[in-house]
Amino acid sequence: MKTKILSLTIGLLLIASFSVLAQELKTETFKVFGNCGMCESRIEKAVTGLEGVTKADWDKETKMVEISFDEGKVKLDDIHKAVAKVGHDTEKEKAKDEVYNALAGCCKYERKL
Repeated sequence: MKTKILSLTIGLLLIASFSVLAQELKTETFKVFGNCGMCESRIEKAVTGLEGVTKADWDKETKMVEISFDEGKVKLDDIHKAVAKVGHDTEKEKAKDEVYNALAGCCKYERKL
């Protein structure tokens, strides 16, 4: 009887642990300006290089990136800043002009004023 209760308790604790972990992961989608496959690689690498980001997928047709991340380890604002740091404007952050100007010609997207 004690073994059954112990097994049940351990099982419930494992289920609760997985539920808590699953709740911490968040998925967000936002616009990132770019043009080509090099942009895609640069954007995704900048984002997945952050601790807490588990997935980044940028679509060059829609200019949208989908990101899965742990809010306890990284904030959405930090993700926007990481993208801007490599030369790509987002909805919230603008890349520095000198970083944007250093991008390859095919990567230079039309910037909003």
